[in-house]
Amino acid sequence: MHFIANAYAATAPAAGQGSPPQGGLMTLLPILLIAVAFYFLFIRPQNKMRREQKALIAALVVGDEVVTASGLLVRIVELGPLYTTVEIASGVRVKIQTATIQQVLPKGTIDKAQ
Repeated sequence: MHFIANAYAATAPAAGQGSPPQGGLMTLLPILLIAVAFYFLFIRPQNKMRREQKALIAALVVGDEVVTASGLLVRIVELGPLYTTVEIASGVRVKIQTATIQQVLPKGTIDKAQ
C-alpha cells in the first residue's frame, strides 16, 4: 500500500528550447509602475497643495479676514512668519501659528456672520 507516488526531478530544457529567461526589466516593471502610480496619486497632489498654501500665506496682509484650521473666523492684527496675532472678537486677541490659516475670506464676512 503506497499512498504517495515517487517524485522525479524534471530535467532542464536543452539550449535553444523553451522560453527565454526574463530580463531584469520585466521583474522590475511592476515596482516601477507602482512607483509611478504613487507619484501621480499621492506625491504630486500633495506638492501642489503645499505650493498653494505657501502662496496663500505669502499674500496675507494685516486686516484680512481668514479661517483657521480649527474653523475660527478671525481678523489678522499682526502678521509674522511663524506666529500671527488675530482678533477673534472685539478686543480679544490671540496668537496662532501662521501655517494654520486655511482660507482668506472676502472683507466684511465676519460682520455678516455675527
